[in-house]
Amino acid sequence: MILGRKLTGKTMKFLLFILFSVVHLLSLASGKAIYGNGPSQRTLQEVKEEIARYGDVAKSIINLSVYGKAQNRSYERLALLVDTVGPRLSGSKNLEKAIEIMQQNLKGDGLENVHLEPVKIPHWERGEESAVMLEPRIHKMAILGLGSSIGTPPEGITAEVLVVTSFDELQRRGPDAEGKIVVYNQPYTNYSAAVQYRMEGAVEAAKVGALASLIRSVASFSIYSWTDLFVGKGVEDDSHLPDREPIDISVIGSYLVEGIQEYQNGVPKIPTACITVEDAEMMSRMASHGNRIVIQLKMGAKSYPDADSFNTVAEITGSKYPEQVRWTVWEQDVVVKFQFLETV
Repeated sequence: MILGRKLTGKTMKFLLFILFSVVHLLSLASGKAIYGNGPSQRTLQEVKEEIARYGDVAKSIINLSVYGKAQNRSYERLALLVDTVGPRLSGSKNLEKAIEIMQQNLKGDGLENVHLEPVKIPHWERGEESAVMLEPRIHKMAILGLGSSIGTPPEGITAEVLVVTSFDELQRRGPDAEGKIVVYNQPYTNYSAAVQYRMEGAVEAAKVGALASLIRSVASFSIYSWTDLFVGKGVEDDSHLPDREPIDISVIGSYLVEGIQEYQNGVPKIPTACITVEDAEMMSRMASHGNRIVIQLKMGAKSYPDADSFNTVAEITGSKYPEQVRWTVWEQDVVVKFQFLETV
């Protein structure tokens, strides 16, 4: 039980993630690297058994975070970044504000040798963006440009859509993709399998002559709210809608998970963005019924010269092995509108 609730499968997975993280943090505090130097030769079972030995200590740290004086601290600090700083794109002023806040927090927590190290980082801006289905009906879609994507011409790209579910299908239907916008409706089985479409989707589409690519959000679910679907700008006939102010569907109720993508030398660069699971599924159904799908895509994305920024560094001297070093890295910048922090 946690906070009076029965543990669900998702909660258990979350706690297992915390347990893995705690093991790394424990090795940081002790100065001892659990996995040793170089590739590990141990079996998965041996690794599981070693992790299990830290169970009691991990439980005490989890209890401190859930019930103790550290209760809600992580959430409150994340909320501070989201509420007061906002999106923290690489190279943005918001990122620099977040770095300053993080440095102050680390010093306030009593960590040692807290300092900033100058570093050059990519500078990419999303700009204004939109995607509107023109055929077989008018429908404005929520999108997020993928990090490092190029933009479209000012007038946008208006083209027919080819929907595929995999790279293999794209190769089989390669001649059909030329001059079109490729939409990937890849099924979500796990993150590592789905994320390849985010990373490589534009390159593979460009190889077969596509003008742009849109990928299904790399997420297990997505939610378009009632407000999104029925009260939005870009609706051709709104006479049946409630009498209220139009709301831009791209900023409420949509669950989009995206990140950076990569181009390949020698392959034309084409614009690329992610769309919701619902829109990807809808276009897949339309295509299966033989409907002609046309989308107008506009993206103001642009890359700039590398920007000056900082790595934030802090130390905790190990109590048992103070002379040994263990690195733990946190990612502080994000490329999505919905904010989160990741550990890597």
